[in-house]
Amino acid sequence: MTTTDLPADQAAVTDIPRRLVTAWAAHDAAAFARLFTTDGTMILPGVYCKGTEAIRAHMTAAFAHELEGTRVTGQPVDLRIDGDLAVLITQGGVLASGETEPSPERAIRATWVAVKTGGEWLLTAYQNSPRDVPGPA
Repeated sequence: MTTTDLPADQAAVTDIPRRLVTAWAAHDAAAFARLFTTDGTMILPGVYCKGTEAIRAHMTAAFAHELEGTRVTGQPVDLRIDGDLAVLITQGGVLASGETEPSPERAIRATWVAVKTGGEWLLTAYQNSPRDVPGPA
């Protein structure tokens, strides 16, 4: 039987994006990867990584190249928790140097699926998509 302390769990789950922002700001790929379960998945446009080592390796390369000097931002839009499973939706994006809001081409919505393992909430799946993409005409 699963017991949950909803306010504490809500705070812990919504803290995951804050921890990701902190890891990103430091360009710390290892801290970024530690937010995931060992078999967690990360899907970004054109990218699929499974497992913390693959996530760490991808982010190490990205921070050294296309994401160098960037920051990331995001705010929760929706949160659902059922026992040891949580789904969090955020809106934000990648910030280039000097930006306070993501440009339209770097604005995203993301789905974070977290599981409570050993009392700690970790990502088992993360996926983001471009925000505000025009629909078919």
